[in-house]
Amino acid sequence: MMQILYFGWVRSRIGTSVETMELPDGIHDIASLVEHLRKRGGGYAHAFEDAAAIRAAVNQEIVPPDAPVGDGDEIAFFPPMTGG
Repeated sequence: MMQILYFGWVRSRIGTSVETMELPDGIHDIASLVEHLRKRGGGYAHAFEDAAAIRAAVNQEIVPPDAPVGDGDEIAFFPPMTGG
């Protein structure tokens, strides 16, 4: 099982802040997980329509799209942060 957390406008578009799911077959990195989520349609498709506009973290460490994911990981998706 992996836990997926959503923050900011990603959460708003999907309609939930957290979900738990089994690691789908063929999902080995952030990019393939994003594609899997996008294919769910609805709010997921809207949230992940521009994958470059979303940041990801695995186990609370910001990672690039090719970062590996595995069973037991905590994955977080959030919009880019801005300074002020």
